[in-house]
Amino acid sequence: MTGPRPAWRVEAAAGLTTFFTMAYIVVVNPAILAAPGTGMSFNAVLTATVLLSASMTLLMGLYANLPFGVAPGMGINAFFAYSIVLGQKVPWQTALGIVFWAGVLFLLLSVTPLRAQVARAIPENLRTAAAAGIGIFLTFIGLKNMGFIVADPATFVRMGVLDGKSLAAFAGLGLMIALLRRKSPFAFLAGMGFVTAVSLAAGWAKAPESFVTPPDFSGLGALDLKGALAPALWPAVVSILFTDLFDSISTFVGVSKACGLTDAKGEPLRLKEGLVVDSLATLGAGLFGTSSGTAFIESAAGIEAGGRTGRTAVVTGLCFLPCLFLAPVAALVPVQATGPSSASSRTPSPPS
Repeated sequence: MTGPRPAWRVEAAAGLTTFFTMAYIVVVNPAILAAPGTGMSFNAVLTATVLLSASMTLLMGLYANLPFGVAPGMGINAFFAYSIVLGQKVPWQTALGIVFWAGVLFLLLSVTPLRAQVARAIPENLRTAAAAGIGIFLTFIGLKNMGFIVADPATFVRMGVLDGKSLAAFAGLGLMIALLRRKSPFAFLAGMGFVTAVSLAAGWAKAPESFVTPPDFSGLGALDLKGALAPALWPAVVSILFTDLFDSISTFVGVSKACGLTDAKGEPLRLKEGLVVDSLATLGAGLFGTSSGTAFIESAAGIEAGGRTGRTAVVTGLCFLPCLFLAPVAALVPVQATGPSSASSRTPSPPS
C-alpha cells in the first residue's frame, strides 16, 4: 500500500468505528430480504451478507487502499425485496441473477471511460431525485415495520394502531436520532438493542435456545442467470445498475471531499479502483445470495476517527467474520426493532 502510513493503532480504532457504525446491516438486511413472501431464508441471507461485507471490505482495503466499508446497500435491498420479488413476482433466484448482470455491466463501466461519460450525462436534478426517492422508500419501509402504517385495500396505506410495539419502536427511533446527532458510531445498534430489550421484557420476542449456529450456505450460487436475461426484466437490471453507480460515486465523492481524501485537483483518491470493488460487490452479491453491495456512507465515521488507508477497511472486514455464527442473535431482533434503522438510514447526496 502506498501513501501516508498512520500508526496501526489509529487505523485499527478507525476500522472498529466503521464496523460498529455499519454493523446494523447484518441484522437489517436479512430482515428485509427474508420478509414474508420472498421465500428467502433469514439465516442464508445473513451468511451472504456477512460474506459479502467481509470479502469486499477486505478487497477495498487491499486492492483500492481506501478506508471504506462495503456491504449490501440500504434502499437497493428494499427495492430488491419489495419491488422486484414481491411487487413483480420475480423468483428470488432470478432476482439474484438480475443483481449479478447489473454487477457485470457496472464492472464494464468502471474499467472504461464510459463511467465518467454516463455520470455526466445524467442531469443533477435527476440524481437528486433518485437519492431522495430511495430515502423516502426506506422511510416508508421503516414506518411499515414499526407498525405506524399498514396496508389498506381502499387507500393503499393507513395509520396503524399505536400499540406497545409501535411505541417501543418510536422510542428506539428517538434514541437513534439523538445518537446520530452526537455522531455516535453505536446509534443504529443502540436503537435496535433498546427495542429488542423492551420486546424481550414484554414477551414480544423470545431468546433463542442457542446463540451460535453454523453458517447457512444454501443461498450461495442459487441465482438464475438465464431467467434474469428475460427482456421483461431488463428495466430491473438497468435500475439496479444506475442506482449502484450513482450511490457509489456519490459516496466516494461526498465522503472523500468532506474528509480530505482527494488529490491536488480535488478529485477522490483511487476512484476507479474503488468503483471496481463496488462493481465486484454487486456481482458477488448475486453469487453469495443477497442484494447488491456498495461502499457505505457510514465509512465517514471511521475516516473522521483517523482512517486514511486500506488498513482501516481491512480491520472492518475482519470484524464482520465472527458474525457468520451469530444468526440466532440476529433472528432475535424483532421486525419493529429494524424499522427505525430503515426510517433513519442516510442516503448519499449526489455528486456535483
